[in-house]
Amino acid sequence: MSTGADAAADVFARAHAWLAQDPDGETRAELRALIEAAESGNPAAVEDLEDRFSARLAFGTAGLRGALGAGSNRMNRVLVAQAAAGLAAYVREQAGLPPVGVEAGSHEDDADAVAAAHDGAPDDGVAVAPVRSGDEPADDAASAEDGGSDVEEPVETDAQAAGDARGEDHDEEAGVDGEEPDAEDGGGDSHDAGAAASVPDQLAGPSAPELTETPSADALEAEGPEVPGILDDAPIVVIGYDGRRNSDVFARDSAEIFAGAGLRAILMPRLLPTPVLAFAVRHFGAAAGVMVTASHNPPDDNGYKVYLGGDDDGSQIVAPADAEIAAHIARVAEAGDISTVPRSLGFELATESVVDEYVAATAAVAPAPAGAEGLTWVYTAMHGVGWETLSRILETAGYPAPVPVAAQLEPDGTFPTVAFPNPEEPGAMDLAFEAAREAGAELVIANDPDADRLAVALPDESAEGGWRRLTGNEIGLLLGWRAGRLATADGAAPASADGTGASLACSLVSSPGLEAVAQHYGLDFHATLTGFKWISRAPGIVFGFEEALGYLVNPGTVRDKDGVSAAVAMLGMVAEARGRGATLADLLTEFDEQFGAFASDQVSIRVEDVSQIARIMAALRERHPSSVGDVAVDRIDDLLDGVDDLPPGDVLRLWLADGSRVIVRPSGTEPKLKLYLDVRGESRDDAAARIAALADGARALLAEYGG
Repeated sequence: MSTGADAAADVFARAHAWLAQDPDGETRAELRALIEAAESGNPAAVEDLEDRFSARLAFGTAGLRGALGAGSNRMNRVLVAQAAAGLAAYVREQAGLPPVGVEAGSHEDDADAVAAAHDGAPDDGVAVAPVRSGDEPADDAASAEDGGSDVEEPVETDAQAAGDARGEDHDEEAGVDGEEPDAEDGGGDSHDAGAAASVPDQLAGPSAPELTETPSADALEAEGPEVPGILDDAPIVVIGYDGRRNSDVFARDSAEIFAGAGLRAILMPRLLPTPVLAFAVRHFGAAAGVMVTASHNPPDDNGYKVYLGGDDDGSQIVAPADAEIAAHIARVAEAGDISTVPRSLGFELATESVVDEYVAATAAVAPAPAGAEGLTWVYTAMHGVGWETLSRILETAGYPAPVPVAAQLEPDGTFPTVAFPNPEEPGAMDLAFEAAREAGAELVIANDPDADRLAVALPDESAEGGWRRLTGNEIGLLLGWRAGRLATADGAAPASADGTGASLACSLVSSPGLEAVAQHYGLDFHATLTGFKWISRAPGIVFGFEEALGYLVNPGTVRDKDGVSAAVAMLGMVAEARGRGATLADLLTEFDEQFGAFASDQVSIRVEDVSQIARIMAALRERHPSSVGDVAVDRIDDLLDGVDDLPPGDVLRLWLADGSRVIVRPSGTEPKLKLYLDVRGESRDDAAARIAALADGARALLAEYGG
């Protein structure tokens, strides 16, 4: 039986082992100081160390997400390296390739073999990353000769040089490990004829356009015999990153590790929105994609989001892939030293052509109608990466430029003007509302930091400050109405791009109003578990949304929520309305008149101890509430038992006697318990009164059950 002393000793052992393998100078210094303070008896340091090492950030369908810092329970270069190596092993396994190191071979022929495999390959919008040591200046002539003059440099590391050993003096970045294991101890397979012959029959022939340039002989030579070399038909992994702290570093580490595993790693050319990465997964026919982002989380967070190609068609991962990837990550972590993970500088940089194609496809979502002329609107990127891409799309589609919130327009991972970079949070859009009042704007559009979400606001004299942000459901129902019209515009039986019956889809916690829209237009409707990993998989989907400001308006291009294309679609709706003298507020009224007055709200609690959420859910299951406020509960669906062909989930759905609905679920990305409230009224005022009463009842319910 372990004692408290044993547990403490285990935490200290974990911390020292982590310190020994950490390639990052900042987190090494942070952890070293924390260990010294804890070993001297500082109780706060001991508690902090226990929090960092008593658990690991769990890899699930949302990938990884957590606070930056040293330790297994934080986001850092060690954890990301383990995740990248685990994902690489999973991709190889799914492709029928043996684990790295199973087939040993000579590494000397790598450069010749790669060159032979790609001789005369066509241009496919990628170029091999330039390779040089961290302190060696770029040689313009050499770069031009290698095609480097048209390639954006990847993020520099301070230890790119051949054979750089991991050590305490490499404070900024780590290079490949100088230790070269013997072939019999796990030396990698080479890119020679024998290695090529080991590829399964089903992988014969390239799965995507071939390399435009080959890794240089110097780069391959520097990697050491543990690196297997990249097969000409190797599975592709695309890596993107946003403007958060360390996103670029985590992306570069991942690219090196994927290439070191013999995969074809393509790093996006610069920081870009998450939807562009999701587009690139399908564009390149990739086996997988990684986006380094924490989306709208607090400033000190970062994350690691994974997409799969093939049958998953560029959607986020779902079970059982999450558990299978997590198992590979665990095996890497148990090995105990990321410096033994093979790395390669033979990854590629995507060129701007992939961004150009996303811009063209997204501008085509809603080319500007005549009513767009003279539109005055405000845009904020919330210190994120949305503006550069959106601005190009606006110009292509023909929309007038917005009044920008200048203080929030450029990427800044410190998010200096907001406490919480989420458009849904109180105060986050205050600067945008200020700009809108000064400009006399007709609407405000905001993206979250990685631009996969969209917020919209309109003038409202009854609202504080004269502006009101629309709820995610209001936006989703308007865009769903648009999708229904477009899907049935030619009068033919509506069908999706894949030939199945066209459908609208939303998460089960989003407004039931979308089903009314689908019924009106004769479309199929699907309610899914929460998250676009499920929504994007709805059969025949032509539009999907979730109430948390996520919208999929162009599923033929991106299989994830896309705040950029949703912004274009919303501008198109507003401009069309302007052309007939109507406003955004008029569109909301017209929707109510045609489909009914739906109203939604959300009540949530943020907790310090996530076990509190489990206790509340258990109490609700053990003792079902008989009413919410003054309205009786008619029935309760427990999705743990499986309901309506949905996969089991930790969700309770309460149906009330007046037709209202309350859904209770833990957040998938934050330490929150959320209650989603929906009503349908005779009018907008009636619905508003009903939802206000239901919200009061929901708060009382939370208090009764320990919230």
